Amino acid sequence: MSFGRLEKPAGHQPMSDINVTPLVDVMLVLLVIFIITAPLMASRLELELPQTTSPAAGAASEPEAFVSLSVDAKGQIFWDEQPVDNEALFLRLQQTSRINPATELQLRADTAVPYGRVVQLISLSQAAGLSRIGFVADPATGGAQSPAR
Repeated sequence: MSFGRLEKPAGHQPMSDINVTPLVDVMLVLLVIFIITAPLMASRLELELPQTTSPAAGAASEPEAFVSLSVDAKGQIFWDEQPVDNEALFLRLQQTSRINPATELQLRADTAVPYGRVVQLISLSQAAGLSRIGFVADPATGGAQSPAR
């Protein structure tokens, strides 16, 4: 009878290789998220209006026919320095449009005026028949500011 050694199975050895499949999955998900959010982050601008640092801001040529429309911080509308309400403004804009449709509306809005109010005035002037609208801005005071991009 021969007694030999019976070999014991070695058992499971620890795995020395790294499984990179979950890592690749996570990286691809992050890549997709960055691809989707990158354009949204690039279109976000912080602007301070209505100041301009353009050297030609004061050198702009005056149109032949124009009407000055101003909006103060409280939202009150002024037609050539005279207060006016929305109905009277619409009638004046229509009358101006009938006389000369190429009349330019020069809009001066305080920085505290909400953008929605300015859009309402633009819509009102377009409904009255005026399509040329100019935005008037004051030159920037103090040091030169670079435009936000």
